Amino acid sequence: CFKMAGDGVEKGAKEAGINMGVAEDKLKRKLSNGTIKKEDSVTENGLDTTANNVLSENSSLASIGVEYATAGDDDDVASPFPADFEMYWKAVQENPLDFTSWTDLLQYVEQENHIVAARKAFDAFFVRYPYCYGYWKKYAEMERRCGFLAEAEQVLQRGLQNIPLSVDLWIHYITFLQQTLDMNLAESAVKIRSAFQSAVTAAGMEFRSDKLWEMFVEWEKEQGELKTVTAIYDRVMTTPTQLYHTHFEKFKVHVMLHAPNEILSTEEFLWLRAKAVAEKAKEGPDTEEAAAGDELPPGVDTTDQDSGSLQGGSEMDKIRELLYSVRQEAYNENVAEVSKRWNFEEGIKRPYFHVKPLERAQLKIWRDYLDFEISNGSHNRVIVLFERCVIACALYEEFWLKYAKYLENHTVEGARNVYQRACGYHLPRKPTIHLHWAAFEEGQGNVEEARRILKMFDDYTPGLAVIRLRRVSLERRQGNLEGAETLLREAVKENEGTPLASFYAIKLARHLQKLQKNLTKARNVLLEAIEKDSDNTRLYLNLLELEFSGDVKQNEGNTLNCIDRVLNSTLSKEIKFIFSQRRLEFLEDFGSNIHSLLNAYDEHQKFLKNYTRKRSPSDGSVEDQEKKKIKVDQSEDSSSAALQTAVSTASTTSSAVVGDNTTSTQAAYNYGTWYQNYAAYGYQNPWNYSQYYSQS
Repeated sequence: CFKMAGDGVEKGAKEAGINMGVAEDKLKRKLSNGTIKKEDSVTENGLDTTANNVLSENSSLASIGVEYATAGDDDDVASPFPADFEMYWKAVQENPLDFTSWTDLLQYVEQENHIVAARKAFDAFFVRYPYCYGYWKKYAEMERRCGFLAEAEQVLQRGLQNIPLSVDLWIHYITFLQQTLDMNLAESAVKIRSAFQSAVTAAGMEFRSDKLWEMFVEWEKEQGELKTVTAIYDRVMTTPTQLYHTHFEKFKVHVMLHAPNEILSTEEFLWLRAKAVAEKAKEGPDTEEAAAGDELPPGVDTTDQDSGSLQGGSEMDKIRELLYSVRQEAYNENVAEVSKRWNFEEGIKRPYFHVKPLERAQLKIWRDYLDFEISNGSHNRVIVLFERCVIACALYEEFWLKYAKYLENHTVEGARNVYQRACGYHLPRKPTIHLHWAAFEEGQGNVEEARRILKMFDDYTPGLAVIRLRRVSLERRQGNLEGAETLLREAVKENEGTPLASFYAIKLARHLQKLQKNLTKARNVLLEAIEKDSDNTRLYLNLLELEFSGDVKQNEGNTLNCIDRVLNSTLSKEIKFIFSQRRLEFLEDFGSNIHSLLNAYDEHQKFLKNYTRKRSPSDGSVEDQEKKKIKVDQSEDSSSAALQTAVSTASTTSSAVVGDNTTSTQAAYNYGTWYQNYAAYGYQNPWNYSQYYSQS
């Protein structure tokens, strides 16, 4: 199993990077001095085994012509892998999602025919891509070529555990058993029959499983089990498959070539015979009387007589006719089921796994087929179709989610298994399905498992806000407010210097205010965030909203300080104009000092003049001005829509607000103009101040 170069066996072993003789000598020395025992566990070439197994394996390798290098110092031990293996291995470790790098690695170890390197490469590959049935076959073949038949069988069994619907892999496994087992032993036939039974149970409902069924039939014929052959035909003739008609025609040939009592169970044969006799009795009473009058000679058994008389009599033809009639009904029902699914099956062009994306038309076929089967098929057929679908569409979240949602109504463990397979193998970096899995576990009361899922994904793919927020909400639902606060504070710290830090600061402030009722801590969080991100408008908006939500009498100073921060900052004039309006509105509605209101109004007039100049007609049309409006994130502040409307109002009515007569009552207070769009701030009934302050 190891690459040899030149005539020297020892030289070839060294070139393959194998120095198993060194390892063997070491084990012998340890066994002799009592350091270890034969049954003790050791690690040989990355595989856990026992000392005795290592020595036995090395001896068996030596018997096929491999002479290992002699023992030497530990520093002289060569690498157990081929020369270029590390290069290919490093490529897949650096980018494990690069499928091409994996195929290059597997191709290399195949060419080198190096079993130790092959085991390491294939085992690592199947952790990520267990649905590649072709590579399971290659792995098993390498083990077999190297003489490791037990390991080859284990590889195939592992493959079937991962892809039980793979007809090709089942056929390869059964063929392997037929070629390697001693058929002179009774248990060999039992093992092969058991494998066939498992195969048709697991993959027999696959639409293209006809070859597996035919193989089963032919093997049972070779064993002389004609009744078992009939039972197999009965199963396949009620299963919608691609070659459904072929199976029925072969069944007819099977019936014609053998007597009914040889191919039918005793119960069914007696039932058909009784029915045939009854129908013949209706056709001719004389025949019935004659049959009733005949007596069997002494010592002749009833079954012997039946067999002999049926072989050439008309009753055998009648039994066959009845047999066809019963099977024809089942066949007709199967034909109807096949016709319902034929267009779907013909439309599926890639039923196997591949990393390349599927066409939209293919995805639509799978969606429609699943919807049809869920509405019309049995539960078993739905499960089989889902399993087929998640092989071809293994990299698409929607099908895994659809499968899990379907199973949630039938079996909790089944749904959990789907989530585990999807997240553990195929979609380790997809957040949506991890969120659904965590929600599923939380709904089942497995809070610790939900925590583990979210934390695992958060650690594996850091930086996703949706995952961190789901972790926070999980702790909140469990009443662990301190834990939720800790997660948010960690997020702020981990993302310091990025926009996400401000985002998490806003979330933390809301948490402290709404849930922990701690306005002071919430204010401090936002003030700290503003110091680090002074140009972030959302921080100021949320701080203002925070101050508004408190007691307006006690919080008047903090509210005005928040607005003053904006007015004294380097933010744009548009933002300052918005906050100036908010200050004027706040003092008008809740202010305790008239002088503060008048001063705020005077300052607002200055902002208004600057804003009017900027929005003058010479700068562009009204439509151009509208395009330049400040857009405030509505999801971050519930009042931002009103603020945006206020900007629009100010831009279109600025000429009416600022008049030439600044000493008049209108210029001093101008309540009519100020409150004409008061509804923009969310008030139901605007105050009609114009009736008290008429315009001059």
